[in-house]
Amino acid sequence: MSWLEKLLPAKIAQTDPSERRQVPEGLWIKCPACETVLYKTDLEHNQNVCPSCNHHHRIGARARLDAFLDAEGRYEVGQEVLPVDALKFKDSRKYPERLKEALENTGETDALIVMGGSVHSISVVVACFEFEFMGGSMGSVVGERFVRGVETAIEQKVPFICFTATGGARMQEGLLSLMQMAKTNAALTRLAKKGLPYISVLTDPTMGGVSAGFAFVGDVVIAEPKALIGFAGPRVIESTVRVTLPEGFQRAEFLQTKGAIDFISDRRELRKTIASTLAILLRQPADAVS
Repeated sequence: MSWLEKLLPAKIAQTDPSERRQVPEGLWIKCPACETVLYKTDLEHNQNVCPSCNHHHRIGARARLDAFLDAEGRYEVGQEVLPVDALKFKDSRKYPERLKEALENTGETDALIVMGGSVHSISVVVACFEFEFMGGSMGSVVGERFVRGVETAIEQKVPFICFTATGGARMQEGLLSLMQMAKTNAALTRLAKKGLPYISVLTDPTMGGVSAGFAFVGDVVIAEPKALIGFAGPRVIESTVRVTLPEGFQRAEFLQTKGAIDFISDRRELRKTIASTLAILLRQPADAVS
């Protein structure tokens, strides 16, 4: 008998380490804002909004679309458009390798999902960025799917909505990525000429070429609370202009005070908020939105 066994009370039975129950990973999430430990399933049922402090956690594109659109009549647009390595780009890794990894991690073929459907029975076409796919970066596929979504909205004479969550242009596609800024804005110009509304919803984060392009040209620009929104990062700006920036200057609340954003909406209220806004823009009766 070892000295440790002599010290242990006789009634305390030792557990075989191999038989000890392991707590499954990913069941609990700590809120970065208030540090409350949250049950993951409860958080997901609350649209990834902390019930304690209302911090808006990032949410996947499919989950967002599922919560936003009516259950019936959904259809996807442009899913057949797939990325190619036209420039044979390689940094520390080859571009096709990064695409394959992003596909395995997200189950998506690129960073934008476009879906038609309805919100409170108002027909719409919605584009939504998947940030987990290479940081939601905008390449040729994102631009093409966005344009096809706008063209579908024009054909069906319905509003177009875009949820942005992106780090900007995709460096692996070089100039081809930057050209998407002109391509997407040209499509939105055609939408505007048809008198159809475009609503832009800025989520955390919305940066780079997307914020400099179509993110701020909506008829109505909405943001989620405390979303990071800008072009370059704060450290880059401070090192360039040599000026200390005000606290929170790239957050939605600060931009609203400067008139860059029309209003801020809680994610859980977005369905009703956007449906009411569309009813006004389309001049539908107020009681059409339940």
